[in-house]
Amino acid sequence: MYRKTWMQVNLDKIERNLIQLKEICQKKIIAVLKADAYGCGDIHVARAVLEAGAEMIAVSSLDEALVLRNEGYEGKLLILGATEASDIPILIKHGISCTAYSTEWVIKAIKQNCEGLHVHLKVDTGMSRIGFRTIDELHLAFEKLQAANCDMEGIFTHFCCADSNSNLTNLQFSKFKEAVESFSYTFPWVHCDNSDATAFFQEDTSNACRIGISLYGISTYEKSLEPAISLYSEVVMVKHMHAGDTVGYGATYTAKDDEIIATLPIGYADGFVRANQGRKVYVDGQYAEIVGRVCMDQVMIHLEQEVPVKTVVEIFGEHISLEKMAEELNTIPYEIICLLSSRVTRRYIWHNQIQYEENSRLEKSILTKERK
Repeated sequence: MYRKTWMQVNLDKIERNLIQLKEICQKKIIAVLKADAYGCGDIHVARAVLEAGAEMIAVSSLDEALVLRNEGYEGKLLILGATEASDIPILIKHGISCTAYSTEWVIKAIKQNCEGLHVHLKVDTGMSRIGFRTIDELHLAFEKLQAANCDMEGIFTHFCCADSNSNLTNLQFSKFKEAVESFSYTFPWVHCDNSDATAFFQEDTSNACRIGISLYGISTYEKSLEPAISLYSEVVMVKHMHAGDTVGYGATYTAKDDEIIATLPIGYADGFVRANQGRKVYVDGQYAEIVGRVCMDQVMIHLEQEVPVKTVVEIFGEHISLEKMAEELNTIPYEIICLLSSRVTRRYIWHNQIQYEENSRLEKSILTKERK
């Protein structure tokens, strides 16, 4: 790692979080590793969750599924989002399960040779993204796909307010239960509970739970989970300012007196958005305000006490939780970690030690150079 800004992913904690959630729900676990495991590195997180007992991995697209296959994952793999019917030969070739989500998709699918395609029916119970809205549509899709010799592997829905509205969650579940019970067919995979629902929603219709953000210790209901990800940078310069000196683009910060300002190598090109101005980071026992506008590659902080160059700075972690940072930015933890760009090195803790440091952009450039 040459540029000292990194996200630390503790795979040991991810393992323990999954084991704890599996004990709570007593069902099969589908680990949702969309968007490169929410920016944490899909194959590394995959190895940890499989060791902890996950039986399937879910992603959002065929691209993400093929990345995992290319990285060596050979187990059960489900695409939760939409796929093109024309890509069915690729799905079959790589043993990837897909979602049937509309009558139009089914009509196109059965025009292909879809024998052996693993299919999960998506029931839209109120999210209004993709999925069948009526039981009649659902049964018609099932009959057509089964007649085309597809493997009708699963049926699922997605709760939209499991973290905030139990009444709506109950309503959605009732619709899903009605849909499942309308079939005489027994689906091997029946799933509706996302991370928050896994922690609190007791139901006996499903036989699997989908766990995403809670893998990293973030849960509305289960507070005993361990935070597994953190973000750090290092001080690259410390300067002494005088009253009237300004900081950053637009000179939006002016020193009121003699002040100590430090610079960190992290900016909005790393996913550390400009809205962070005015928030605080943690450095050497003190909370330091981010002053001036966040630059593309750097940011400045106001120190109460001087620290040496190379002092580690916590952006979020033990002293500033990811949830707190999200609250202050009026967003959600998912968005913060998914925005962290490939410029940020990922450091992995596994079996109580640093196992890997990975920067995909640097590795890609080295590999390209070696091939020439």
